Amino acid sequence: MPDPGDPPKRPRTRRIILDAGPLEVAPTATPLLVDRFLDHIRHERGLSTNTQAAYRRDLRDFAEWLAGRPAATLTVRDLGDYLAWLAKRGLARASIARQAATLRTFYAFLQLEGVVAESQAELLAPGRPDDVIPGTLSPGQVDRLLEAPDARTLTGLRDRAVLELLYATGCRASEVSGMRLADVHLQEKFCTCRGKGDKERVVPLGRRAVAALGRWFEEVRGRFSARAGGQPAWAVLSARGNRLSRMRIWEIVQEHAAAAGIPPGIGPHTLRHSFATHLVAGGVDLRHVQEMLGHASIATTQRYTHVDAGRLKAVHERFHPRR
Repeated sequence: MPDPGDPPKRPRTRRIILDAGPLEVAPTATPLLVDRFLDHIRHERGLSTNTQAAYRRDLRDFAEWLAGRPAATLTVRDLGDYLAWLAKRGLARASIARQAATLRTFYAFLQLEGVVAESQAELLAPGRPDDVIPGTLSPGQVDRLLEAPDARTLTGLRDRAVLELLYATGCRASEVSGMRLADVHLQEKFCTCRGKGDKERVVPLGRRAVAALGRWFEEVRGRFSARAGGQPAWAVLSARGNRLSRMRIWEIVQEHAAAAGIPPGIGPHTLRHSFATHLVAGGVDLRHVQEMLGHASIATTQRYTHVDAGRLKAVHERFHPRR
Protein backbone atom coordinates (compact mmCIF):
# COMPACT_ATOMS: atom_id res chain seq x y z
CA MET A 1 0.00 0.00 0.00
CA PRO A 2 1.29 3.50 -0.72
CA ASP A 3 2.37 5.63 2.17
CA PRO A 4 -0.28 8.31 2.99
CA GLY A 5 2.51 10.83 2.93
CA ASP A 6 3.51 10.01 -0.66
CA PRO A 7 2.63 12.64 -3.27
CA PRO A 8 -0.43 11.80 -5.44
CA LYS A 9 0.30 9.88 -8.59
CA ARG A 10 -0.11 11.63 -11.93
CA PRO A 11 -2.94 10.32 -14.14
CA ARG A 12 -1.88 7.77 -16.72
CA THR A 13 -1.40 9.13 -20.21
CA ARG A 14 -1.17 7.57 -23.65
CA ARG A 15 1.45 8.67 -26.15
CA ILE A 16 0.40 9.04 -29.75
CA ILE A 17 2.75 9.98 -32.55
CA LEU A 18 1.51 12.20 -35.34
CA ASP A 19 3.24 14.32 -37.95
CA ALA A 20 3.17 17.24 -35.52
CA GLY A 21 5.37 15.25 -33.11
CA PRO A 22 4.82 13.29 -29.87
CA LEU A 23 1.78 14.34 -27.89
CA GLU A 24 0.85 13.34 -24.37
CA VAL A 25 -2.91 12.78 -24.31
CA ALA A 26 -4.76 12.30 -21.03
CA PRO A 27 -7.45 9.59 -21.26
CA THR A 28 -10.12 12.24 -20.72
CA ALA A 29 -8.92 14.63 -23.45
CA THR A 30 -11.58 13.76 -26.00
CA PRO A 31 -11.74 17.30 -27.49
CA LEU A 32 -7.99 17.13 -28.16
CA LEU A 33 -8.39 13.74 -29.85
CA VAL A 34 -11.16 15.15 -32.01
CA ASP A 35 -8.95 18.08 -33.03
CA ARG A 36 -6.13 15.71 -33.97
CA PHE A 37 -8.56 13.58 -35.97
CA LEU A 38 -9.80 16.63 -37.87
CA ASP A 39 -6.20 17.60 -38.62
CA HIS A 40 -5.63 14.07 -39.88
CA ILE A 41 -8.54 14.07 -42.34
CA ARG A 42 -7.66 17.57 -43.52
CA HIS A 43 -3.89 17.23 -44.02
CA GLU A 44 -3.25 13.52 -44.49
CA ARG A 45 -6.43 12.30 -46.16
CA GLY A 46 -7.22 15.54 -47.96
CA LEU A 47 -10.97 15.25 -47.55
CA SER A 48 -13.18 18.01 -48.93
CA THR A 49 -14.21 21.00 -46.84
CA ASN A 50 -17.83 19.81 -46.72
CA THR A 51 -16.80 16.32 -45.56
CA GLN A 52 -14.61 17.83 -42.85
CA ALA A 53 -17.53 19.98 -41.71
CA ALA A 54 -19.81 16.92 -41.54
CA TYR A 55 -17.30 15.03 -39.36
CA ARG A 56 -16.93 18.10 -37.15
CA ARG A 57 -20.70 18.39 -36.63
CA ASP A 58 -21.10 14.69 -35.86
CA LEU A 59 -18.24 14.66 -33.37
CA ARG A 60 -19.57 17.83 -31.75
CA ASP A 61 -22.83 15.95 -31.05
CA PHE A 62 -20.79 13.00 -29.76
CA ALA A 63 -18.81 15.24 -27.40
CA GLU A 64 -22.05 16.79 -26.13
CA TRP A 65 -23.39 13.33 -25.28
CA LEU A 66 -20.09 12.29 -23.63
CA ALA A 67 -20.34 15.23 -21.20
CA GLY A 68 -16.66 14.92 -20.28
CA ARG A 69 -16.41 11.13 -20.27
CA PRO A 70 -13.33 9.72 -22.04
CA ALA A 71 -14.14 8.43 -25.52
CA ALA A 72 -11.29 5.94 -25.31
CA THR A 73 -12.99 3.91 -22.54
CA LEU A 74 -16.41 3.42 -24.15
CA THR A 75 -17.80 -0.01 -25.00
CA VAL A 76 -19.92 -0.93 -28.00
CA ARG A 77 -22.95 -0.83 -25.67
CA ASP A 78 -22.08 2.77 -24.76
CA LEU A 79 -21.84 3.68 -28.44
CA GLY A 80 -25.17 1.98 -29.06
CA ASP A 81 -26.66 4.11 -26.28
CA TYR A 82 -25.35 7.18 -28.09
CA LEU A 83 -27.11 6.19 -31.33
CA ALA A 84 -30.29 5.55 -29.34
CA TRP A 85 -29.94 9.03 -27.82
CA LEU A 86 -29.76 10.48 -31.33
CA ALA A 87 -32.93 8.61 -32.28
CA LYS A 88 -34.76 10.05 -29.27
CA ARG A 89 -33.75 13.52 -30.45
CA GLY A 90 -35.63 12.86 -33.66
CA LEU A 91 -32.76 12.25 -36.09
CA ALA A 92 -33.68 10.38 -39.24
CA ARG A 93 -32.29 6.90 -39.79
CA ALA A 94 -30.07 8.19 -42.57
CA SER A 95 -28.50 10.73 -40.19
CA ILE A 96 -27.98 8.10 -37.51
CA ALA A 97 -26.35 5.79 -40.07
CA ARG A 98 -23.99 8.64 -40.99
CA GLN A 99 -23.18 9.22 -37.30
CA ALA A 100 -22.34 5.52 -36.92
CA ALA A 101 -20.01 5.78 -39.93
CA THR A 102 -18.35 8.82 -38.34
CA LEU A 103 -17.73 6.86 -35.13
CA ARG A 104 -16.21 3.96 -37.06
CA THR A 105 -13.82 6.32 -38.84
CA PHE A 106 -12.95 8.21 -35.64
CA TYR A 107 -12.28 5.06 -33.61
CA ALA A 108 -10.25 3.55 -36.45
CA PHE A 109 -8.05 6.64 -36.19
CA LEU A 110 -7.76 6.21 -32.41
CA GLN A 111 -6.76 2.57 -32.91
CA LEU A 112 -4.20 3.54 -35.55
CA GLU A 113 -2.63 6.02 -33.15
CA GLY A 114 -2.58 3.59 -30.23
CA VAL A 115 -5.16 5.41 -28.14
CA VAL A 116 -7.40 2.32 -28.07
CA ALA A 117 -6.35 -1.29 -28.51
CA GLU A 118 -9.47 -2.22 -30.49
CA SER A 119 -12.13 -0.17 -32.21
CA GLN A 120 -15.41 -0.86 -30.45
CA ALA A 121 -17.18 1.17 -33.13
CA GLU A 122 -16.48 -1.58 -35.67
CA LEU A 123 -19.09 -3.67 -33.87
CA LEU A 124 -21.82 -1.09 -34.48
CA ALA A 125 -24.48 -2.14 -36.96
CA PRO A 126 -24.15 0.06 -40.05
CA GLY A 127 -27.80 1.09 -39.87
CA ARG A 128 -30.23 1.27 -42.76
CA PRO A 129 -31.00 4.69 -44.22
CA ASP A 130 -34.58 5.63 -44.92
CA ASP A 131 -35.80 4.17 -48.18
CA VAL A 132 -38.27 7.00 -48.79
CA ILE A 133 -37.21 9.95 -50.86
CA PRO A 134 -37.35 13.08 -48.69
CA GLY A 135 -39.56 15.56 -50.48
CA THR A 136 -40.21 15.51 -54.21
CA LEU A 137 -42.27 17.97 -56.19
CA SER A 138 -44.74 17.23 -58.95
CA PRO A 139 -43.88 18.63 -62.41
CA GLY A 140 -46.59 21.26 -61.89
CA GLN A 141 -45.08 22.37 -58.59
CA VAL A 142 -41.65 22.57 -60.21
CA ASP A 143 -43.07 24.79 -62.95
CA ARG A 144 -44.62 27.14 -60.36
CA LEU A 145 -41.39 27.30 -58.40
CA LEU A 146 -39.21 28.05 -61.42
CA GLU A 147 -41.57 30.80 -62.58
CA ALA A 148 -41.84 32.43 -59.14
CA PRO A 149 -38.82 34.80 -59.38
CA ASP A 150 -39.64 38.21 -60.83
CA ALA A 151 -37.79 38.33 -64.15
CA ARG A 152 -38.16 42.15 -64.19
CA THR A 153 -35.56 42.48 -61.41
CA LEU A 154 -31.85 41.74 -61.37
CA THR A 155 -32.02 39.36 -58.42
CA GLY A 156 -35.11 37.75 -59.92
CA LEU A 157 -33.20 36.88 -63.09
CA ARG A 158 -30.36 35.53 -60.94
CA ASP A 159 -32.71 33.46 -58.80
CA ARG A 160 -34.47 31.99 -61.83
CA ALA A 161 -31.10 30.95 -63.27
CA VAL A 162 -30.18 29.29 -59.95
CA LEU A 163 -33.47 27.39 -59.72
CA GLU A 164 -33.31 26.27 -63.35
CA LEU A 165 -29.73 25.12 -62.83
CA LEU A 166 -30.64 23.11 -59.72
CA TYR A 167 -33.52 21.32 -61.41
CA ALA A 168 -31.83 20.87 -64.81
CA THR A 169 -28.73 19.21 -63.36
CA GLY A 170 -29.73 17.70 -60.01
CA CYS A 171 -26.75 19.49 -58.48
CA ARG A 172 -26.38 19.96 -54.76
CA ALA A 173 -26.41 23.51 -53.39
CA SER A 174 -22.68 23.26 -52.67
CA GLU A 175 -22.02 22.22 -56.27
CA VAL A 176 -23.93 25.21 -57.67
CA SER A 177 -22.16 27.50 -55.19
CA GLY A 178 -18.77 26.18 -56.30
CA MET A 179 -19.52 26.12 -60.04
CA ARG A 180 -17.23 28.39 -62.04
CA LEU A 181 -18.09 30.41 -65.09
CA ALA A 182 -15.73 28.21 -67.11
CA ASP A 183 -17.75 25.15 -66.07
CA VAL A 184 -20.88 26.32 -67.91
CA HIS A 185 -21.01 25.72 -71.68
CA LEU A 186 -24.24 27.17 -73.02
CA GLN A 187 -23.43 26.65 -76.69
CA GLU A 188 -22.79 22.96 -76.11
CA LYS A 189 -25.63 22.75 -73.54
CA PHE A 190 -23.78 21.12 -70.66
CA CYS A 191 -22.00 22.03 -67.45
CA THR A 192 -19.30 20.45 -65.30
CA CYS A 193 -20.18 19.72 -61.66
CA ARG A 194 -17.69 19.01 -58.89
CA GLY A 195 -19.20 16.72 -56.30
CA LYS A 196 -18.03 14.91 -53.20
CA GLY A 197 -14.30 14.26 -53.18
CA ASP A 198 -13.91 16.85 -55.97
CA LYS A 199 -15.06 14.26 -58.50
CA GLU A 200 -16.14 15.89 -61.74
CA ARG A 201 -19.13 14.92 -63.84
CA VAL A 202 -20.72 16.37 -66.95
CA VAL A 203 -24.47 17.04 -66.93
CA PRO A 204 -26.58 18.23 -69.90
CA LEU A 205 -28.52 21.49 -69.73
CA GLY A 206 -32.06 21.73 -71.10
CA ARG A 207 -33.18 24.63 -73.28
CA ARG A 208 -35.00 26.42 -70.42
CA ALA A 209 -31.94 26.28 -68.21
CA VAL A 210 -29.78 27.52 -71.10
CA ALA A 211 -32.19 30.41 -71.68
CA ALA A 212 -32.29 31.41 -67.99
CA LEU A 213 -28.51 31.19 -67.61
CA GLY A 214 -28.03 33.10 -70.85
CA ARG A 215 -30.10 36.04 -69.57
CA TRP A 216 -28.25 35.97 -66.24
CA PHE A 217 -24.83 36.03 -67.93
CA GLU A 218 -25.74 38.66 -70.51
CA GLU A 219 -27.90 41.07 -68.50
CA VAL A 220 -26.99 40.79 -64.82
CA ARG A 221 -23.80 38.97 -63.93
CA GLY A 222 -21.54 41.74 -65.24
CA ARG A 223 -23.29 44.30 -63.03
CA PHE A 224 -22.94 42.14 -59.93
CA SER A 225 -19.33 41.32 -60.82
CA ALA A 226 -18.43 45.02 -61.08
CA ARG A 227 -19.54 45.55 -57.49
CA ALA A 228 -16.83 43.15 -56.32
CA GLY A 229 -14.16 45.24 -58.06
CA GLY A 230 -12.70 42.29 -59.91
CA GLN A 231 -13.46 39.30 -62.09
CA PRO A 232 -14.97 36.64 -59.79
CA ALA A 233 -14.70 33.14 -61.19
CA TRP A 234 -18.02 31.83 -59.89
CA ALA A 235 -20.94 31.23 -62.24
CA VAL A 236 -23.58 32.64 -59.87
CA LEU A 237 -22.91 35.64 -57.67
CA SER A 238 -24.41 37.49 -54.77
CA ALA A 239 -25.70 41.03 -55.34
CA ARG A 240 -22.31 42.27 -54.09
CA GLY A 241 -20.45 40.21 -56.66
CA ASN A 242 -19.20 37.55 -54.28
CA ARG A 243 -19.62 33.80 -54.47
CA LEU A 244 -23.22 32.83 -53.78
CA SER A 245 -23.12 30.80 -50.58
CA ARG A 246 -24.78 27.44 -50.11
CA MET A 247 -26.98 28.89 -47.37
CA ARG A 248 -28.13 31.71 -49.63
CA ILE A 249 -29.10 29.14 -52.28
CA TRP A 250 -31.22 27.38 -49.63
CA GLU A 251 -32.90 30.69 -48.84
CA ILE A 252 -33.59 31.37 -52.53
CA VAL A 253 -35.37 28.02 -52.90
CA GLN A 254 -37.42 28.52 -49.75
CA GLU A 255 -38.39 32.13 -50.55
CA HIS A 256 -39.70 31.30 -54.00
CA ALA A 257 -41.34 28.06 -52.84
CA ALA A 258 -43.37 30.12 -50.38
CA ALA A 259 -44.27 32.59 -53.16
CA ALA A 260 -45.37 29.68 -55.38
CA GLY A 261 -47.67 28.28 -52.69
CA ILE A 262 -45.59 25.15 -52.14
CA PRO A 263 -45.73 23.65 -48.62
CA PRO A 264 -42.73 24.54 -46.43
CA GLY A 265 -39.83 22.22 -45.74
CA ILE A 266 -38.23 22.02 -49.17
CA GLY A 267 -34.71 23.00 -50.19
CA PRO A 268 -32.20 22.53 -53.01
CA HIS A 269 -32.11 18.79 -52.30
CA THR A 270 -35.83 18.63 -53.04
CA LEU A 271 -35.09 19.79 -56.58
CA ARG A 272 -32.30 17.20 -56.79
CA HIS A 273 -34.71 14.44 -55.76
CA SER A 274 -37.37 15.75 -58.13
CA PHE A 275 -34.85 15.81 -60.98
CA ALA A 276 -34.01 12.13 -60.43
CA THR A 277 -37.60 11.08 -59.79
CA HIS A 278 -38.90 12.69 -62.97
CA LEU A 279 -36.10 11.18 -65.07
CA VAL A 280 -36.79 7.68 -63.76
CA ALA A 281 -40.53 8.17 -64.25
CA GLY A 282 -39.80 9.18 -67.85
CA GLY A 283 -37.94 5.94 -68.49
CA VAL A 284 -34.31 7.10 -68.27
CA ASP A 285 -31.87 4.27 -67.58
CA LEU A 286 -30.86 4.14 -63.91
CA ARG A 287 -27.16 4.09 -64.79
CA HIS A 288 -27.54 7.41 -66.58
CA VAL A 289 -29.33 8.92 -63.58
CA GLN A 290 -26.55 7.61 -61.32
CA GLU A 291 -23.93 9.29 -63.48
CA MET A 292 -25.76 12.63 -63.56
CA LEU A 293 -26.30 12.61 -59.79
CA GLY A 294 -22.70 11.63 -59.12
CA HIS A 295 -23.60 8.62 -56.97
CA ALA A 296 -20.67 6.31 -56.31
CA SER A 297 -22.98 3.29 -56.01
CA ILE A 298 -26.01 2.31 -58.07
CA ALA A 299 -27.62 1.19 -54.80
CA THR A 300 -27.98 4.84 -53.80
CA THR A 301 -29.80 5.62 -57.03
CA GLN A 302 -32.06 2.57 -56.85
CA ARG A 303 -34.33 4.17 -54.27
CA TYR A 304 -35.85 6.19 -57.10
CA THR A 305 -37.15 3.05 -58.82
CA HIS A 306 -40.15 2.69 -56.48
CA VAL A 307 -41.55 6.16 -57.07
CA ASP A 308 -43.58 5.40 -60.19
CA ALA A 309 -45.47 2.22 -59.47
CA GLY A 310 -48.07 3.13 -62.08
CA ARG A 311 -45.52 3.14 -64.90
CA LEU A 312 -44.07 -0.18 -63.73
CA LYS A 313 -47.55 -1.70 -63.66
CA ALA A 314 -48.20 -0.52 -67.21
CA VAL A 315 -44.89 -2.00 -68.39
CA HIS A 316 -45.70 -5.29 -66.66
CA GLU A 317 -49.15 -5.47 -68.26
CA ARG A 318 -47.72 -4.69 -71.67
CA PHE A 319 -44.79 -7.09 -71.75
CA HIS A 320 -45.39 -9.95 -69.30
CA PRO A 321 -46.29 -13.14 -71.24
CA ARG A 322 -49.14 -14.01 -68.84
CA ARG A 323 -50.59 -10.55 -68.40
